[in-house]
Amino acid sequence: MDLELRGKVGLVTGGSRGIGRATALRLAAEGCAVGICGRTAETLERAVAELRKLNVPAHGVVADVTVEGEVERFVNESAAALGGVDALVANVGGSAGGTLLESSIEDWQRTFDLNLFHAVRAIRAAVPHMVARGGGSVVNVASISGWKPAPRAQYGATKAGEIFLAGALAWELGPQRIRVNTLSPGSTLFPGGGWAVRQTDDPEGFGAFERQEFPWGRLGTAEEIADVIVFLLSPRASWINGAHIPVDGAQGRPSMF
Repeated sequence: MDLELRGKVGLVTGGSRGIGRATALRLAAEGCAVGICGRTAETLERAVAELRKLNVPAHGVVADVTVEGEVERFVNESAAALGGVDALVANVGGSAGGTLLESSIEDWQRTFDLNLFHAVRAIRAAVPHMVARGGGSVVNVASISGWKPAPRAQYGATKAGEIFLAGALAWELGPQRIRVNTLSPGSTLFPGGGWAVRQTDDPEGFGAFERQEFPWGRLGTAEEIADVIVFLLSPRASWINGAHIPVDGAQGRPSMF
């Protein structure tokens, strides 16, 4: 299926590794120019080089999305370098602190900055560029933790916020022909990711988690998540707006613990 993305410009926050990298590569394979950001210059440069091997323009920006102004700089610099913005993936996420009594208010604030607030900033920065192009599409990468409770309530609370954000902004931005959807991955295994670390550190516990919580007996892959993100961004998904789509293989609990 031709996703009708050739010649468009897509931006991915946290696009140098994991789900973000897989999404950026899928966009490039469809003929999109791609802008990505990441915190580490070396990792970012490798990802940009991979994208350019697919014969599309690519732009990388070293940025920490928790710092005020950094997401906006990424969006605006990428738009200037690539000619605009048609699609945005708010992919960065993470968690600080432990359980309720083992985490500080600062941990909660950082977790909200990494997830919900970074998505708000990215979308706010991208909207004027999308309006100038006649519309666009946004996908927030949330998590099944946004409605399946697990330890570290601060993480799930921010992901629930991202799900609601997309639904509300779909209404608000619809008249500008900007679609906003949420995709919620289940636990996803990729090199260097948190689940890969747990697989190495606790193979017995990890194996039990796979058997108990996944009907297919395995975690998802970054590429399986990216396929759905890129479809949602594409004109082929033109009547999907304000939706929340889990991509989790029917996973049960989102935590080993």
